[in-house]
Amino acid sequence: MDSPAALSEYDMIIRLGLGFLAGAIIGFERSARRQVAGLRTHILIATGSTLLMLLSIYLPQFYNPLRNSDPGRIAAQVVSGIGFLGAGAIIRLGNNVKGLTTAASLWFAAALGLAIGAGMFKAAGAAVILGLFTLVILSKLEMKLFPTVRNKLLEISYRENSPSTKEALDIIKVSGIKIQSVDFNQGSKNKGAKLRLLVSIPSTTDITSIAKSIKASGEVGKVEIKEKY
Repeated sequence: MDSPAALSEYDMIIRLGLGFLAGAIIGFERSARRQVAGLRTHILIATGSTLLMLLSIYLPQFYNPLRNSDPGRIAAQVVSGIGFLGAGAIIRLGNNVKGLTTAASLWFAAALGLAIGAGMFKAAGAAVILGLFTLVILSKLEMKLFPTVRNKLLEISYRENSPSTKEALDIIKVSGIKIQSVDFNQGSKNKGAKLRLLVSIPSTTDITSIAKSIKASGEVGKVEIKEKY
């Protein structure tokens, strides 16, 4: 079996350019969704991992004593090290966790760079197409079939101290919002009552419309929807 041809500077520049392009494609989609890690982050990761893969291949070829070394050694460190950067993209807001897809896309961008650096152009191209399909098409399909649920604190303030809460609760139940807990504080003569609900709201639910409907019912003075911490 013939040994692979040594990398030229021209080959390296082409592969770095392709790594830049692959990172830009994935990063553009993340930036369009206003994610914490966007265009520049993905470009730097994909291009940087391409450079490290080129370095893994180049060193054994350039230095004679290293001809029997493992070209995948640096690549392995990239795979494990990218996890620390991906963890920084994950944000926890109360019971909700955001950034998992962005963290996965960072790891994916690193894998693209390594593949391009190793000269696996067809595989990297196919991976870019599959990655975009996952981020764009499957994202819409997943949201439609399995809408995410957000935990919120719904506070309804009444003008009266002994109001009927049935109408507001009926509106909430009909809208598809799941009530986890109910806390009712009866107000004094000079202060209205307050109904506090811990609810699970699907991402497809129009919260503003529901809040307006609740406010128009009974003796409701104010409706507030807050994050649950």
